[in-house]
Amino acid sequence: MSIKLVLLKSGETVISDIKELFSEDKFRGYLFNDPHKVEYRKPVLLIEESDNVPSGELQISLSPWIILTNQTQITVPPDWVVTIVDPIQSIQEMYEGKVNHEECQVSFTEE
Repeated sequence: MSIKLVLLKSGETVISDIKELFSEDKFRGYLFNDPHKVEYRKPVLLIEESDNVPSGELQISLSPWIILTNQTQITVPPDWVVTIVDPIQSIQEMYEGKVNHEECQVSFTEE
């Protein structure tokens, strides 16, 4: 498995097992297996003292990238991919747990 984070031209971040597609020795695009959209936000906290503000905390959720399909393999043309990077370990574990139908809770704090 080659699990990667992909930033798409649409601005979406997708995590997936990715393979490159070739035809007649020419690169044609990517095959995303079990792609999930990665969404994150900082939690909203109401506190009175500014010294106690937790910084760097993120709430992260994964959901099927194209929710209205049963397909688990989706081809993506290369011109829609902005960049591909390795996910941090906790996000990769969260993704693997989700696609393997395991319950997985991951807490993440930026350093």
